[in-house]
Amino acid sequence: MQRMFLRILAFALLMSPVAYGQSLGDVARENREQKAEDQSAASPKVITNKDLPKDPDANQQAPQSQPAADAATSNQAAEHRLADRRESYRAAQQRLAERRAAEQWKRQILAQKEKVAALQARVDEINASIRASYGTVQYDQPYNLSQARQMRRVAQIQQQLDQQKMRLDQMQEAARRAGMHSAVYDP
Repeated sequence: MQRMFLRILAFALLMSPVAYGQSLGDVARENREQKAEDQSAASPKVITNKDLPKDPDANQQAPQSQPAADAATSNQAAEHRLADRRESYRAAQQRLAERRAAEQWKRQILAQKEKVAALQARVDEINASIRASYGTVQYDQPYNLSQARQMRRVAQIQQQLDQQKMRLDQMQEAARRAGMHSAVYDP
């Protein structure tokens, strides 16, 4: 019995706020009414040129000279806009030229690096074939004419390789001096 009484009491307590609470529509309606009151009380008065009285003491010459002054001002503004456009066009052209120069430097340097890599690969390939056929190149004397020719060929290619490496270094230094970013002269 006591349990039943507690359940009914708990249910009644939970239902009482629902029965006496405001509905969402009532709250929205009150909110709308309050906003309407606030707006009507604080609405600012807008004054336009039509509301202002005309000045009887105004000189008749001033309104006639005003359009000329406005035209001069608008001409100056147009000239400034034109000058700004020209300046931005020049700056854009300069950035484009710099970007093209950087791309050209980068292409040339990458092509030179590819030449150096190809020559180095050729030297390594010939050295590997000499070692495979006749042992180490450093300690053994050439056994035949073929090995001597290969060693001369390696020396020639090594000389070309050294020249190409020096040219690559010069190109990279020139690009650096031209103000290029390191991503350009050392890709």
